[in-house]
Amino acid sequence: MIHALARAVSILGHPMLVLPAAALLLATRTLGVREAAWMGVGFAAFAALVMGWSGWQVRRGRWQHVDASRHEERRTLNRFLLVALALAAVLGGIAGQPPQLALGLALAAALIAVAMLGARWCKLSLHMAFVTYAALLLAQVHPAWGIAAGLFAALVAWSRLVLRRHVPRDLVAGALAGAGAGVLFIWLAPKLAAS
Repeated sequence: MIHALARAVSILGHPMLVLPAAALLLATRTLGVREAAWMGVGFAAFAALVMGWSGWQVRRGRWQHVDASRHEERRTLNRFLLVALALAAVLGGIAGQPPQLALGLALAAALIAVAMLGARWCKLSLHMAFVTYAALLLAQVHPAWGIAAGLFAALVAWSRLVLRRHVPRDLVAGALAGAGAGVLFIWLAPKLAAS
């Protein structure tokens, strides 16, 4: 029962779910419903691209499962995500999307880069990084949303421990990286909006 609950929380706390959800809520508040709807379409297309690419890796026999649990699978996925997120940030900027979107995507790419650079010392939890980043974005929508997301982040940390995907050091590193990305977004987004 506990393992099933931990698995459900881990799935709900997946980076491909939490960050887009937070970004869409923030965009609805700051940019409007129409722009947020287009962002939602873009996020769905990005998720389909990542899942399609991951499925292709499984079909080719390079991965055991689309969740990329093994070290080499995770490294390959992170390289793909880093390039895809950076490219999405650049293309979004070129296409005239709000600069906050490009910033958010660039910071997401930076989280992947930090995880890759630190892999020798720590298996930084990207679940924790992205759920913490999302919590700080949601705090911009309303403080209560930020508190709820912070509590959810604690549940995600618990789930990653129960599932034995990480040790506490990995979770702390992820939370710190995500908090750094969130603080940078909160600091830089108003400057981009004003320019």
